[in-house]
Parts: sequence; C-alpha cells; structure tokens
Amino acid sequence: MAGPSRTKKTLGYFKFGSVLFSTTLSLFIVGLFGIILIQAKSLTKMIRENVEIQVFLDKNLSEDQLKDLQKNISTRPFILIKADTSSLRFISDEEAAATFIQSTGEDFTKFLEDNPLRDSFVFSVAEEFQSSEQINEIATELEALPGVFEVSYMTDLVDSINKNLLKVSLVMGGFILILIITVVMLINNTIRLALFSQRFLIRSMQLVGATRGFIRKPFLFRAFFFGMLAGLVASGILFGLIQYTQANIEGFAMLQNFELMLILFGGLVLIGGILSVLSTLRAVNKYLNMSLDELY
Repeated sequence: MAGPSRTKKTLGYFKFGSVLFSTTLSLFIVGLFGIILIQAKSLTKMIRENVEIQVFLDKNLSEDQLKDLQKNISTRPFILIKADTSSLRFISDEEAAATFIQSTGEDFTKFLEDNPLRDSFVFSVAEEFQSSEQINEIATELEALPGVFEVSYMTDLVDSINKNLLKVSLVMGGFILILIITVVMLINNTIRLALFSQRFLIRSMQLVGATRGFIRKPFLFRAFFFGMLAGLVASGILFGLIQYTQANIEGFAMLQNFELMLILFGGLVLIGGILSVLSTLRAVNKYLNMSLDELY
C-alpha cells in the first residue's frame, strides 16, 4: 500500500503567496504614505505661490522710470519663475481702482476727484526665499529702491504657513519613522516564518559539505525576485488608485508630480528587493548558525 505523498523540498523554496502578499501590503502602505507626502508638498507649493508681495510706487513716475524699475526688480533672484514665465506683473492705478470697485461694490470716484490708489508691481516669491526672515529682507531691499513708495505683503499669513508647515513636518517625520520600523519588522517576520520549513534542509546541505554561500544563493535570488515583484504589484495598485481618484475628484490632478511618482514607484521596487534580501540573509544565517538541538 502506498504511503501518503510528500512534496519534495527544493533549496531556496518558500511559500510564494504569503510572502508576496505581506511584502506587497507593506510596500503599498509605504507608497500610499509617499503619495500623501508628494501631494502635501505640491499643495504647500501652491499655497506659497499664492502669497504675493506688492510693491507700491511713487506717484507720477515717467514711462522710462517705470521700465527701469521693472527691469531692476525682474532680475532679482527671489522672483518666482514658473514655466519660463516671470510672476512679476504691473498693475496701474486705474486697474487697481476697477478691481476695488468690482470687489467692494463701492465707487469712490463719485466723491473723490483723485484716485488714491497707486501703480504697483506684484509678484510671487520663489520657493527658496519663502521664510519670514527672507521675505522681510526682500521687502527692506525693495523699499530702498528709488521710486518705491511702500512694500506690502500678508505678514500673518506667511508666519502662519511656515509655523504650520514645521508642525506638519515633525508629525510626518514621526509617522515615517514608525512606518519604516513596522514595515521592516513585518517583512522580516514574514520571510523568517516562510523559511522555517527549510531549516532542516539547510542543515542537511551543511552536513554534505555545501558552503554557506552556496546555501544562501538560491534563497537570496528568490527573495530579491519576490521583493521586486511585490514592489511592482504595489506600484500598479497605487497607480490605479491615483487614476481612479483623478477621474472622480476634481482638482486632484493638480496635486500630482509625475517625476516624483516615478521615483516613488522605482523606490518601492528597489526597497522591496533590498529588504527581502536583507531579511532572507538574516533568517538563513540564523538557521546556519543553529545547532541541531536548537533546530528542533
């Protein structure tokens, strides 16, 4: 009578499904948090680009004086340039008056003979000059220019944005640290448990004279393949989630940075392979160094 069939174990083999699922889930969580960080960075950039500095000019400046002043300001490194277009623009006193009347509904020209508003230059500040101290320095620098009456910007808004960003960065940093530790432990434990059934085969290979490098090689190769595959699967799920969200939430596409997304997806694939190899190397070394009694 034939006995029960037994699956032949191959050196380097471990359960495909459980390892792939756990690693993919871990990398998906990391990638999801990475997408949130990318979107937060894009949102922060958009908010900061909307913080404008207004340079009010003296009355009755000539056309040449206006051109010289505009040329002087436009060459400053703190002027935001987006898509090869400078954010610096000129607003005449007539345009300012029309905007004021439209926004308030009050026509001051009916009881004032002279327009009290001034010509001005308005611009957004480049990202590397957006600290409160730097903006104060910019305002002081511009006010010293001939023909400039006053420089104005929303001081409280700038301070509030910078303080809130610092708080958010600290919280995000803490979450990232906890997330990294959790993911490393999860992948490490999953692979260690998957290799548990191979401990006696590893011992048998040692007894017949196989070198430690020969024993490790198939495990590491398989772990690297599974890790990269898990990274690809996690990236594919994240990409599909992004596409679905863009199709159903208006304005979501404005927060996307495709260059950073590609870097993130490539990083997930690489991280998956590296973490799987390191975890597998640690587990295999553990079983290689165990005595026979410890294996039982």
